[in-house]
Amino acid sequence: MNAATREWCAGLAAFAAERRGAQPPHHPDPPPVAAAERAILAAHLVAWLDDWTAIMSARGAWARGRPGADPDAGIVLTTSAEGIAVAEDLLAGGHPVAAAEARRVVPVTELEYRLWCIRHPDDDHRHHMNHWSWIKMRVPLRRHAEFARHPLGPGEAYWLHRAGTAGAGAADRRDCHLWRWNGQHAALLEAFVREGGVSHLARPTQPHDEA
Repeated sequence: MNAATREWCAGLAAFAAERRGAQPPHHPDPPPVAAAERAILAAHLVAWLDDWTAIMSARGAWARGRPGADPDAGIVLTTSAEGIAVAEDLLAGGHPVAAAEARRVVPVTELEYRLWCIRHPDDDHRHHMNHWSWIKMRVPLRRHAEFARHPLGPGEAYWLHRAGTAGAGAADRRDCHLWRWNGQHAALLEAFVREGGVSHLARPTQPHDEA
């Protein structure tokens, strides 16, 4: 990472830490929900890290054609509180790539990321790539018809695991995976579902703004 990238990423990390310190403590979800969320997010993040070489190669190729873009970019991981805990475990030694690259990875919430970018914009991803991974646990009833091929039983709910990358050139992507939650366990119903006819290769501008 160049000096400007290191400064931008360090500033984001400090901003997020300061903001969390000033906020009320996080109220965790019930243990079964938290455990299921962590398992899904951890499995996804490990799979994403396993593609690290290809992702960084795509970033380098993309950056070479853009003056001022750092090919050795920082990684902003936007996720939930449980996802941050998962990432911190991996960065502390739970995954060899994560441990080796910990200096460049900043796990934050989407709100922390947006607030930082308002103050220090990097819309063209000169300094960072953004990888998001989070679970929408409250899918509106009006959307259930989209998933009618996977009917729910009594007391069950849909979960949507949304993940993607921006700022990595050819490795940019946008994915959504459909899960069923029965109150105790989560089960994958369908990987790579299409939401509203949007391809998994489309790049969102605001990943958390979707319904």
